[in-house]
Amino acid sequence: MKKDEKAARKFQIEIVETMSALIEVVAEDKQSALLKAQEMYRNEQVVLYSDDFIDTKVNIFQ
Repeated sequence: MKKDEKAARKFQIEIVETMSALIEVVAEDKQSALLKAQEMYRNEQVVLYSDDFIDTKVNIFQ
């Protein structure tokens, strides 16, 4: 290999997309509200769409 040539290597690249939606939940306290929102999300009662996109980050791992 010549001095100015570099060997090709493999890299692991993580791409993280952040999405957000503000929903209203009626509950007795904050913990109950969080649990209710999580359940609604799991049951697909809350769905995030492309309009809810906020940011993309790219991280590199070696």
